[in-house]
Amino acid sequence: MDSSRPPFPPFTKQSATRKVQAAEDAWNTRNPATVALAYTEDSVWRNRDTFLEGREAIEAFLAGKWERELDYALRKELWAFDGNRIAVRFQYECHDADGRWWRSYGNELWEFDESGLMRRREASINDVPIDERDRRIFDARPEAEHGIPFPIH
Repeated sequence: MDSSRPPFPPFTKQSATRKVQAAEDAWNTRNPATVALAYTEDSVWRNRDTFLEGREAIEAFLAGKWERELDYALRKELWAFDGNRIAVRFQYECHDADGRWWRSYGNELWEFDESGLMRRREASINDVPIDERDRRIFDARPEAEHGIPFPIH
């Protein structure tokens, strides 16, 4: 089975932008098994205060995340790139089991191997409670909006 994930490093602005959009699209499926395939078998993560190692741990983490973060919808934007690294800023919205809505803002640092799989991910995330009427992110981004920056607030 081919486990490569184009585009491959070293990244250009165009290929880094495609990589970011591919990640956004995958995460918006909320399918842990599919998303986890973008990471190396021994990928290392820091997600907020959680530290993970390995694709199986990532898949389990994502399954729990999307059990708690209901109606999750995400937007990612390329911030910077160099060689095999990409920096991303993102926002997502979801609600909890009690119906409280949240908008989460964050930054991610990504490092890729030569086959385009992510071997390191570090995510810093802040959550802001919002009213449902203040939501801006619904489902996956339509293709016509790919590459359009998302407002910070």
